[in-house]
Amino acid sequence: MQSLQELYKIGNGPSSSHTMGPKRATEMFKNKYPNADRFKIILYGSLALTGKGHLTDYIIRKTLEGYETEIEFDTKKECTVHPNTFDIFAYKGFELLGTGRVYSIGGGTFKIEGEEACLPKDIYKEKNFREITEYIKINNIDLYDYVCLIEGKEEITEFLDKVWQSMQNTIKNGLGTSGIIPGRLKLEKKAKKIYESKFDFETEEIKKTRLISSYSYATSEENASGGVIVTAPTCGSCGVLPAVMYYMKKEYNIKDEEIIKALAVAGIIGNVVKSNASISGAECGCQAEIGTACAMAAGAAAYLLKLDIDRIENSAEVAMEHHLGLTCDPIYGYVQIPCIERNAVAAMRALDSATLSLVLERKKRISFDLVVETMYETGKDLSQHYRETSEGGLAKKYCRNKYFNKEMKE
Repeated sequence: MQSLQELYKIGNGPSSSHTMGPKRATEMFKNKYPNADRFKIILYGSLALTGKGHLTDYIIRKTLEGYETEIEFDTKKECTVHPNTFDIFAYKGFELLGTGRVYSIGGGTFKIEGEEACLPKDIYKEKNFREITEYIKINNIDLYDYVCLIEGKEEITEFLDKVWQSMQNTIKNGLGTSGIIPGRLKLEKKAKKIYESKFDFETEEIKKTRLISSYSYATSEENASGGVIVTAPTCGSCGVLPAVMYYMKKEYNIKDEEIIKALAVAGIIGNVVKSNASISGAECGCQAEIGTACAMAAGAAAYLLKLDIDRIENSAEVAMEHHLGLTCDPIYGYVQIPCIERNAVAAMRALDSATLSLVLERKKRISFDLVVETMYETGKDLSQHYRETSEGGLAKKYCRNKYFNKEMKE
């Protein structure tokens, strides 16, 4: 598994696979051919089908500002390696200087065909949660100690502190803004309104729902507006983990130092999924994004509740298991509906999964590794219409109903 610094990335939304990955790859290609004066990009698969709504063409043009840039959307070509595929060509005049095929594999990470060496190296020897648990028990340490041992305590703590500060800033920014989220849906921002809602009789359960939802909406709405967020593990699922951590900080009076440790625990859980399955909605549906985010948040919450490694695993397993089969069908390709609301629901489910693990048996029949493997197989079995193409599910139904027809006339 790679460093947690390859999982958590601070950057602009709305999509780690559709904006962060293509941006980083395009920057690398631009630097590789400094004499180029013209670039051509051909987008395939999910990048072609939902690239407009995810701002793929916008971020590429912005990255190549000052160059003549041609972008094509090829929605017919079959992507046999990864659904987020694009070709890039560098020219000087009419002379082709070089070309490359890029796979944006999720979380802002990309591969260049034939250049596997460009990927960050694995630094964790343990390959799955079972191996990590065995190592921890043998050495009598916890998950945070394990991360520090591999990554270096000072370096990873400093990095996770920046991640946490960024997450909190995003929530505060989102709670302080109102208006319309960019895009043809003309969706109103709701975080501020949810946070400031007043009820004649507010139970503790309603308060929890209101606060966690407002924090999640704040982050997801910032993401949908192109604001700065942290991939956790992706842009589309960035609202789950920060919402749970911020809620527990405020309501449980947990110090930032402990939250940082919990982010390390969440990172290990995300890394297990990323290394053994996928965190890409285009590859495995929204179960890969929201399911993983929910598992990360549940494990982090369990850690903050002082639960042991077995119950942390239970929390993550419960959270992931009950997202199996979740489709990715963003309307118009925007990371807005159902994505924003889905983050809030997953954030509440994450905390519930952690508290549920308190009353469950310490050892369950379904391990986290097994549910991760199942998620990956389920994702591969999903029709491509339900894997971030906007060709099925809510995206398809919405565009056929009377509201869509009315909207088009207006």
